[in-house]
Amino acid sequence: MIQSLFDFSDKQPSPLLTPKQASIWASEYLGKRVTSNNVMYLLNYGKIANHSKNPKENLIDKNELKDYYDSTVKSQKHLESPLSFAQYKETETTKHIHRIHPYKGKFIPQLVEYFLDSHTDSIKLETYFKPNDIVLDIFAGSGTTLCVANELEMNAIGIDISYFNTMLCNAKIAKYDLNTLEIELIKLTNLLEKYSKNLQISSFESALNNVLSEFNQIYFPNKTFKRQVALKQIDEKAYGDTKEKEFIKIYNDLVKLYHINTSTNIQENFFEKWYMDSIKQEILLLKNEILKAPKCLQDILCVILSRTARSCRATTHSDLATLLEPITTTYYCKKHGRICKPLFSIAKWWKSYAKDTLKRLEEFGALRSDTTQICLNADSTNVDIINFVQKQDKAFAQLIKSQKIAGIFSSPPYVGLIDYHEQHAYAYDIFGLPRKDNLEIGKLSNGQSKNAQEKYIQGIATALNNAKRFLKEDYNVFLVANDKFNLYPKIAELANMQIINQYNRPVLNRSEKDKNRYSESIFHLREE
Repeated sequence: MIQSLFDFSDKQPSPLLTPKQASIWASEYLGKRVTSNNVMYLLNYGKIANHSKNPKENLIDKNELKDYYDSTVKSQKHLESPLSFAQYKETETTKHIHRIHPYKGKFIPQLVEYFLDSHTDSIKLETYFKPNDIVLDIFAGSGTTLCVANELEMNAIGIDISYFNTMLCNAKIAKYDLNTLEIELIKLTNLLEKYSKNLQISSFESALNNVLSEFNQIYFPNKTFKRQVALKQIDEKAYGDTKEKEFIKIYNDLVKLYHINTSTNIQENFFEKWYMDSIKQEILLLKNEILKAPKCLQDILCVILSRTARSCRATTHSDLATLLEPITTTYYCKKHGRICKPLFSIAKWWKSYAKDTLKRLEEFGALRSDTTQICLNADSTNVDIINFVQKQDKAFAQLIKSQKIAGIFSSPPYVGLIDYHEQHAYAYDIFGLPRKDNLEIGKLSNGQSKNAQEKYIQGIATALNNAKRFLKEDYNVFLVANDKFNLYPKIAELANMQIINQYNRPVLNRSEKDKNRYSESIFHLREE
């Protein structure tokens, strides 16, 4: 047996706490809830050391944990404000249907709740919306405004140029017979498992997992490797590259033994480029079966499959948000601090997301109100909202016409930051969805030049002017934006609106993880 490089006999520091004890202490010290899982995250990623000599035990040095919090959480206290929502844990900012599918750039539901609900405080001095009002989101994205409006007993309309975004929004807010949905999911899962059983994939992955586990235990022991990397006692890149090359020889032998096809078609569309053959076949199998499911379930089933497909792309764990190049071999994973492997079957993620979606829909079902929300796949700069809604819900269209829309809560796209169609390119390819990339406002591929900024100003102002046709006279508009180019005063002017308030907030947490923190503004606009 090869000796591990990470055997230590350092004297244990004191006092030592179990993860549960550490979580209780940290909760008192920080003045907010810290769970054992939060502490284990710090251990697993080498932020703090594990001082136990017992491989089945975890012990934390309280002083070391204190030093970590002093240098991170407490050092950020000056950034906190009531609008930072720093008191909310990730499970709360991604509650129920807000994590049914990943979406880059979405705001947390608490931000929407803050401005839509009836409370007032030292910052929000009056109430702007009330139950049974109609709220409009002219850039609906993943539908957060629509979902929050439902919980607050308000009606809502979303508009989005992306067909996938529209499908996602409507799938999230639809009412389901969950028993029927569960039966359909079980049927699809059984079909997938039966299909996979006839292939060599499961046997190959079992053999690969066994040798990979043994290799990682020797060269990347959990209790020491990441901590040494964090302390810069190991050159992570050099060491990881060396061990990656060692294991690839083992991997290639197994691929050859089990006759596994690891190629991707890099010259083809997104689906062909970023998925290995076995993954593609399973995705297409389920996609074709979903088309046979009851019509009322097809959108939510497509969303579950899309979420699954996103997790099964041929990329490293640290590149899921911004793809670099297809990965079809084992590799050193910077995120997990060990050798990781690409996926060869979607079964694990499909079953996990199917179960998770049912749970989240049930949680939302217990909270939802009997109000109406609908998302329109349309261009916010020119859509006739009433006529468009009329085609889908005549009663709601009549309500919009007679009552009018109370106001807008929306987060417009930022200048040159995201290509909204491209972030879900896999879904467009898998389901054959129509694309309207050319109608996106402020898309990444247009850049951030002066010309791009001017087009952005015109696009947002035109969307606001179009929406005004359907708003009440005393409307309130709230737009969430990171206005680093100071474009919104001009946007307001072109829309014949006045910025009556600007709320600034540090973004310390959000629904989708990102390495960088930033500040954003919430512009409150009214008629000039």
